[in-house]
Amino acid sequence: MPTVILVRHGRSSANTSGTLAGRTPGVKLDDTGVQQAAAVAERLAELPLAAIVTSPLERCKQTAAAIAKQHDGLRPATDRRLTECGYGDWTGQKIATLAKDPLWSVVQQHPSAVTFPNGESMRAMQQRGVDAVRAHDALLAKSHGPDAIWVAVSHGDVIKAIVADALGQHLDTFQRIVVDTASTTIITYTATRPFLVRLNDSGSELASLIPKPSAKGKPKKQSSDAVVGGR
Repeated sequence: MPTVILVRHGRSSANTSGTLAGRTPGVKLDDTGVQQAAAVAERLAELPLAAIVTSPLERCKQTAAAIAKQHDGLRPATDRRLTECGYGDWTGQKIATLAKDPLWSVVQQHPSAVTFPNGESMRAMQQRGVDAVRAHDALLAKSHGPDAIWVAVSHGDVIKAIVADALGQHLDTFQRIVVDTASTTIITYTATRPFLVRLNDSGSELASLIPKPSAKGKPKKQSSDAVVGGR
């Protein structure tokens, strides 16, 4: 199956102000975030990307646009299933204030039980994120073959929830996962199970993801000990 590179958007103005942006419209990358987006785009430039799919929120669209600039003719598609969690009444509030709310500790310790006031449940967030990635993976397998590589630009909580699912972990463990701004997290889905290739990677080379030609001239992905014994 294809390989998805999950990219968290670059640093935003809300990240630096300590505000829970959520789905607040118009939240953009700050100067550092613009630089981060350009840097991750440069890292991805050498890869033959089959598609770029992004959350509809501006900070993700800016990051996706920076990646697309390195790939002539590739236009980012928008998928609302990759959008930020619906934080409801928490949206736009200071993190320091929210940390005093009794619900905050539940978010940290037992997120599968959380539905934000007038917002979305964290279980629903995970489900739609996983569904989006798997759906695009299946479509790209049909249109570009099993060695396709593509990018999904999303948000920290969404990516962490997708990673927890890929690892076969309960959603209640997802707060143990770290996903920094403009980092890459790479998952390859197979018919039997997903493989987490890289997590929260902000500096290593990505050329090894490109399938190597086999003896018959057909692309062949690099394998690992886990893949050899696991597929």
